[in-house]
Amino acid sequence: MQEKDIYSELSSIRNLMERSSKFISLSGLSGIMAGIYSLIGAFIGYKIVYNAHGVLQYRDSYISESQILWQLTSIAAGVLVLSLVTGIWLTIRQARKKGENFWNPVSKRLLVNMTIPLVTGGLFILILLIRGEYGIISSACLIFYGLALIAGSHYTLSAVKWLGFSEIILGLVAALIPGYGIVFWTIGFGILHILYGSIMHFKYN
Repeated sequence: MQEKDIYSELSSIRNLMERSSKFISLSGLSGIMAGIYSLIGAFIGYKIVYNAHGVLQYRDSYISESQILWQLTSIAAGVLVLSLVTGIWLTIRQARKKGENFWNPVSKRLLVNMTIPLVTGGLFILILLIRGEYGIISSACLIFYGLALIAGSHYTLSAVKWLGFSEIILGLVAALIPGYGIVFWTIGFGILHILYGSIMHFKYN
């Protein structure tokens, strides 16, 4: 057997092993769309919070108004739902293009590993809301989301892990200056998603 045939066989075996141990049908476009939704949500939130002031400045007490709180919560929930629906649809489409089954043992493990830190983070954020600790909510969102990405990265593309580390670092910085939560939300869920989504799309799709 020629050397190039050996390398070809080894490459085929490696690809088969990767496909059986990792879910590689994630759509980079889903990350881009999630980033766009987040930017739109951040812009709407900015107009709600800072409309009367006209410029971005340190704020940590505006959230005491219950009406603004519920408006911002509704925006965040809307961004989350749109991102999930779009992500699932694009990923299913990507899996079908590759002739793969979207719901398989690997994708189940991916979901379980991401769900644990996401649910824990969601409950923690709920506690913060109940106690009125609004200043670090955006930080908690970024940190627990980053932990979820790292936990799930063992079962999918490696780029997800680096996105997770980026989100955690950004969340820790946000905790140091909590009055600018909307800025870190925009960077973490908007710009970083678009950046990493673009990388994944052009590299893997």
